[in-house]
Amino acid sequence: MRKLLMAVLLSASFIPSVTHAAMQTSAKQAIVIDMGTGMTLLEKNADEKMPTSSMSKVMTGYMIFEALKKGRITMDSEFSISEKAWQKGGSKMFVNVGDKVKVEDLLKGLIVQSGNDAAIALAEGLSGDEDAFAAVMTQKAREIGLNNSNFKNASGWPDADHYSTARDLALLAQKLIVDFPHEYSFYSLKEFTYNGITQPNRNPLLYRDMGVDGIKTGHTDDGGYGLMASGEQDGRRIVMVVNGLESARDRANESARLMSWAMNVFENATIIENGQILENSKTLFAKTASLPLTVDRDIRVTVPKGEKDNVKVNVEYNAPIEAPVKKGQEIGKVNISVPQIGDFSVPLVAAADLEKAGFVGRTFEKMKMMISGE
Repeated sequence: MRKLLMAVLLSASFIPSVTHAAMQTSAKQAIVIDMGTGMTLLEKNADEKMPTSSMSKVMTGYMIFEALKKGRITMDSEFSISEKAWQKGGSKMFVNVGDKVKVEDLLKGLIVQSGNDAAIALAEGLSGDEDAFAAVMTQKAREIGLNNSNFKNASGWPDADHYSTARDLALLAQKLIVDFPHEYSFYSLKEFTYNGITQPNRNPLLYRDMGVDGIKTGHTDDGGYGLMASGEQDGRRIVMVVNGLESARDRANESARLMSWAMNVFENATIIENGQILENSKTLFAKTASLPLTVDRDIRVTVPKGEKDNVKVNVEYNAPIEAPVKKGQEIGKVNISVPQIGDFSVPLVAAADLEKAGFVGRTFEKMKMMISGE
C-alpha cells in the first residue's frame, strides 16, 4: 500500500483537480482528495494563502518524526523546558519550566493536546531555538512540495508571514501518512494525560463512527476554525482540509458532512491495467507492421458510484509510428474523462521495441509510398 500511495504522489501531475459540481462548502478554503487515486473531489480557494494556526503543528510533527527516523533522537530522548515554552499562551500540555520531558510525551502533547509549549520545547530541543527550527521547517516544506507555505514558528502562533494553503496542507497530510505510517497512529489518540491533567483530542471526527483516524484542528481569530482530517473506509483513504469556518460546531458538522460525502458517494476503479494493449499502431520503416501501445501503470480513478461504465477513454498519437522505438517510450497520450469529476491524460507508451527495417525493406516501403502518393 505504501508503494501505491507513493506512486500516486509522484504521478500527481496528470491527476485532475476540479470541484465536483454537486457539492458546495461553507468553508473559506477547502480541498478533499482521494488518496488512492490522487483525484481531487472538491476544492475551494485551495491555493489561497491562509493562517494555518495549530494545523502548523503537523509540520512540526513531521520534522520530529524525520529526526527519529534518522536516529538523531529517540522517543526516550529528553528535552528541557525553557521559560519561553512554559510561558507561551494558548493551548498547553502544562509542562513546567526546567523539567526534562521525553520526546514521546512532547509529541502526544503536541498532537493530542495541541500544546504550544510542547511545540516550542520540541523545536528548541531539535534546533536550539524556535526561529532556527522554523527556518528548517520552511526548507523541508519546499523539499516535499509545499511551495506556498512559510513557517515562522513551531506552533502556528499568529504571524503575518506564517501561512500555508489548503492544497499544501493536504499534500503534507499525505506525506505524513506515507512517510511515517507507524507514527501516524499518534493522531488517532483520543486523550492524553500529563502532569495530572487529562485533555481530549480536539479533532471532532475521531468521535464519530466514520473511519477517521487523524489529523489536526486549528483556530485563530484571523483564520477561523480549521481541520486537517483523514480517514479510511472500504479500502479508500480520504484526505480533507477545511479552514475559515465560523465556530467549532460549524467545523465539526461541515467536516463530517464533507468526509461522509467523499467516502459514501464515490468508489475507486481500475480502468486500464499496466501493460494492457490499448491499440496496435501502423508502423513506418520497421521490421514489424504494427506496434502495440499501452500504459506503464495501473490507471485508477475515483468515480461516482454507478458511473464506472461511463468513464471515457481514447488514445491520441500520430500514426504511422516510425522506427526505431524503445519499449516504454512515450508515443502519445491517453485521454480519460470521468463523469462529474473531470478530464485528464496519462502517457501512452510503446509496449515493445520497434526495430528499424534493413535497407532493402526501407527502400521498398518508400517506393510503395511514392506509388500510393502518401
